Amino acid sequence: MPYEDSALRLPPAIFTIPAVAVAVGVAIPFGYLVLQAFQADAEALSSLVWRARNAHLLLNTVLLAGGVLLVTTAIALPLAWLTTRTDIAYKRALTLLGVLPLAMPGYVLAYALLGLGGDHGLVAELTGVVAPTIDGYLGALTAISLYTFPYMFMNLRAALRGLDPSLEEAAQSLGAPPKRVFIRVIIPQLAPAYAAGALIITLYVLGDFGAVSLMRFETFSYALFTQYAAAYDRVYAAWLALMLLALTVTLLVLEYRALRGLSLHRTGTGSRRPAHPTALGRWRYAAYAFAAAVAMCALVIPAGSVLVWFAQSSPAAALADLAPALAASVTVSAPAAILAAALALPVTYLSVRHPSRMSRALERMAYMGYATPPLALALALIVFTLAALPFLYQTLALVILAYVLHFLAEALGPVRSALYQASPRVEEAARSLGCTHLGAFLRATLPLLRGGLVAATALVFLSAMKELPITFLLAPPGFQTLSMGVWSYTTEAMFAAAAPYALAILAFSSLFVTLLLKAEGRP
Repeated sequence: MPYEDSALRLPPAIFTIPAVAVAVGVAIPFGYLVLQAFQADAEALSSLVWRARNAHLLLNTVLLAGGVLLVTTAIALPLAWLTTRTDIAYKRALTLLGVLPLAMPGYVLAYALLGLGGDHGLVAELTGVVAPTIDGYLGALTAISLYTFPYMFMNLRAALRGLDPSLEEAAQSLGAPPKRVFIRVIIPQLAPAYAAGALIITLYVLGDFGAVSLMRFETFSYALFTQYAAAYDRVYAAWLALMLLALTVTLLVLEYRALRGLSLHRTGTGSRRPAHPTALGRWRYAAYAFAAAVAMCALVIPAGSVLVWFAQSSPAAALADLAPALAASVTVSAPAAILAAALALPVTYLSVRHPSRMSRALERMAYMGYATPPLALALALIVFTLAALPFLYQTLALVILAYVLHFLAEALGPVRSALYQASPRVEEAARSLGCTHLGAFLRATLPLLRGGLVAATALVFLSAMKELPITFLLAPPGFQTLSMGVWSYTTEAMFAAAAPYALAILAFSSLFVTLLLKAEGRP
C-alpha cells in the first residue's frame, strides 16, 4: 500500500531536524545539571545527598501527593458516576461543576483560602468572627485538591461513558448485589483512566510551587526555589532538582508497569450500548448536597473571596498596575504558544506518518519536558545558559524557550488527533502530481490540520498565562506577569492588591474551560 511504503522511507529532514532539536533542548540542560551536581567532592556530596532535611522533604512531598490523590478521588469518582450512570437531573450543570475548577489555579485557591482566616481575614471583616487560618499541610492539600480534581473527573467520566454494561448485567444475573458489581466489575475497568488522572495530579503536586509556598509547606519544589533564590547554593539546588526528577521518573515507571499487558476491551461480537441509568430515589437529595458542597468549596468561596478583595482595592490603581502585568503575560505566552504548536507539528508528523523507534523516542523526549517538574526544568536551563549561553540568562527568550519545552506535550495531542483524521492519500496524490514532499504537505495536509493547530496554540497559551515557577526563576529583573503579581502580593498578605491579578487569571481560564466544554458538545 502507498501509505505503508511511505512509512518505510526515511522521513524528510525538514521534519526530522526540528524534532531532534526538541529532544536536544530537553536533554542538554539536564546534562549540565548533572555536571553541576557532581562538582562537589565525595565528602560534600555524601553530606548533600544523605542530610536529614532531604528525608523530611521526601516525606512531605509523598504525604501531600498521597493526600491529594485521596481527596481528588473522593470528589471526582462520585461526581463522575452521578453524571454518567444515574438519573440525576441537571447533568450538564454537574459536568460543568466538575470541569470549571480548572479555571482556578492552585495558587489562586491558596490565596483565596489564606484571605479567609485571621484577624484581618474576609470572615472576620464580614461577620466579626475570627476564623482560623488555613495553611501548612491542610492548606496545601485543600488548595491543590480543589484545583486538580477535574483532571481525575474528566478521565473517570470518559471511562464510565465508554464501559460495556453487559459485564455489569452478567454479574447482576449471577446474583451479585449492586455494591459488589461496582467494586468487582466497574472499578477494575476504570484502572487505566484512574492511572492517567493520578499521573497528571501527582506530577502537578511534585512540580507545584505556588500553593505550597503560599501555605508555607516545605516540599522538594519549595525547598528547591528557596535554596536557589535565597541561599544561591547551586550544587545543593541541583541535587534537589535531580531528586525531584528521580521521583518523577519513578512515578512514570510505576505507572507503565501497573498498566503493562492490561486488556479491557470486549472480545465478542456486537456493539456497545449505553448503560441503563441507576435510579437514585431518595438518595438524590444527598447527591445534590454533595454537588453543592463541592461547588461551594471549589468555586463559590474562592471566586467570592477574589471578588470581595477586588471590591476593596483601588480601581484606578488596580487597572494601572494590571495592564503591564497582562501585557507581560501575553508577551511571553503568545510566542511560546505559537512556537510550541509549530514544533508539535514535525514531532507528531514523524510519529504518525513515519513510525519507528527513532520517532517514538523523539516523541517521548517531548513528553519528558512536561513530566519534568517546572522548577527542575528552570534550574537546568539556568545552569546550562550560565555555562554555555550566558547572553540568554534572565532574558525573555529563555522564558519563552522554557515554556515551549514544558508545554510542548500539551500541543501534541490536538495536532496528532488532527493528523490521524487527515488521510495520507491526499498527500500522496499531491506528490503523484509532481509536488515535492514539503509542497505536498503544505498544500494537501497542512490545511486539514488548522483546527488542531489552533486548539494546540490556545491550550499552550492559556497554560503559559497561569505558569508561575518557571517565570519566577527565569524572568528578567522587573518583569512581572499576572501569576507573579498574585504570588508577590499574597506573600505580603496584601490580598486586595493581589485581587485584580487573580481576577484576570480567572477570566482567561474561564474562557478556556468554556471553549473546552463547547468543543466537547460538538459532533
